[in-house]
Amino acid sequence: MLAVRAHRILAAAFGPVIAVGKTQDGLQLPFEVLDDGSAERAAIVGLAAGLRLAGTELCVVVPTDMPLITAELLRSLAQAAEGVDAAVVRTGPLPGAYRRSTLAVFEQRIAAGELALRRALEDLDTRVVEAGDEELRNVNTPADLAL
Repeated sequence: MLAVRAHRILAAAFGPVIAVGKTQDGLQLPFEVLDDGSAERAAIVGLAAGLRLAGTELCVVVPTDMPLITAELLRSLAQAAEGVDAAVVRTGPLPGAYRRSTLAVFEQRIAAGELALRRALEDLDTRVVEAGDEELRNVNTPADLAL
């Protein structure tokens, strides 16, 4: 399962991991999923919940539909976030490394109904990290892996 792989890569890169999602989905996973507390299904909502729940100043966030991401890329995102609000890959806001201080921006956008995470980056000091196309491949079906 893609979520298990994402969890494993994050743990390999950083140790403790929190998973955020919709507990009502009842996914059978070998780790706890913390509810994001919203009826909305948007990456910005999950990111805000993760920043709220995390006990660290910096959070590295991984989408579950990018199973070819490496621990090395995740560590490079964390390093690139030094001195800025966030570090993301050229293809978009996830995967990314976000400082806890960005939470206010995300909460304001959510409250305004502006749920596009990519647009929220306009309000942040963001650094872009290069990554290979394979590593960033978005996988939604088994056939996507076969490409």
